[in-house]
Amino acid sequence: MSDRTENGRRPDFSPLAERYARARPDYPRELFAHLANLVGRRDLAWDAATGSGQAAAGLAGHFDRVIATDVSAEQIRHAYPHPKVEYKVAPSESSGLPGGCVDVVTVAAAVHWFDVAAFSAEVERVTRPGGILAVWTYHIGIMEPPFDRIFDTFYRDVLKPHFAEGARLVDELYETLILPGEPLPAPKLHVSAEWRHAQLLDFIHSWSGAVKYQEAHGFDPVDVIAEELDAIWGGRDEIRSLKWPLFARISRL
Repeated sequence: MSDRTENGRRPDFSPLAERYARARPDYPRELFAHLANLVGRRDLAWDAATGSGQAAAGLAGHFDRVIATDVSAEQIRHAYPHPKVEYKVAPSESSGLPGGCVDVVTVAAAVHWFDVAAFSAEVERVTRPGGILAVWTYHIGIMEPPFDRIFDTFYRDVLKPHFAEGARLVDELYETLILPGEPLPAPKLHVSAEWRHAQLLDFIHSWSGAVKYQEAHGFDPVDVIAEELDAIWGGRDEIRSLKWPLFARISRL
């Protein structure tokens, strides 16, 4: 997942690449099956801002080839290997792909950090007529019980001021994104994880807002909710189920 600061420069998230790889939830298989069923050809998919490659791996089950790009070479180095996925270092606004070659373009939890107009132009350039663009996200403050109240307050009252401007699009559940193509309905799905306590902490520490909070205040933001979280979690080695609703936008080029 690529990122931008308030002044438009992309920061280097490379130091977090290993944590991203082990502490980000996977996306539902039903989503990739749905996208594949929307196109007549399944030759090539492009996953932009692939991060650790979760979405790229999901696409690989349905497409002959997947090109997965990210601006961070370190993110690519830690991405999931797959025989059908070719990883490349490239910004999402300038993929380096030939024109008119892609059947499906995806962006998982990252388009809010893009220059959306430039990315949209790149999508129109590389996508075949009738191809699909799908972008989606989940919101770190919107979870299913019993974690919903803790994380809503944690995001809104503690971390929100430390996220860059692009996070506003996530707060708006991607409903205000202006994207190319003819809008299509998106399925109602969830992101889920089966994690131990330490994995949830890694997940929190991978958020850009949590990193900025610690830089600003000099202590771990998890300390703010540690007692309440421990009370819900139980033993540190217990495995708990976590779910976030998925907010998706799909369009046909």
